[in-house]
Amino acid sequence: MVRVVWHAWVACATAMCCVYASGTLAQTYPAKPIRVIVPYSPGGPADIYARFLGPRVQEALGQPFVVENRPGAGSIIGTDIVAKSSPDGYTLLVMSR
Repeated sequence: MVRVVWHAWVACATAMCCVYASGTLAQTYPAKPIRVIVPYSPGGPADIYARFLGPRVQEALGQPFVVENRPGAGSIIGTDIVAKSSPDGYTLLVMSR
């Protein structure tokens, strides 16, 4: 009996969370251009991959997809830019092996 009551309580709490969450308004993503940092020189595998995906992501999301090459220091310069950017999902890093 206790187990049935517990499951009913969990189901009720889950349903209430879903109802409450559906009433909240979230900002649509993306609301501004997406910046993609490639820490290698232009023409390399990571750059080609980022520029290949750019138009497809831009079309799907409806926002510009800007690819920036920031080579140097064994990819530390570009990686540092991404690490120090605001954590809002608008600055991405493309690496290669």
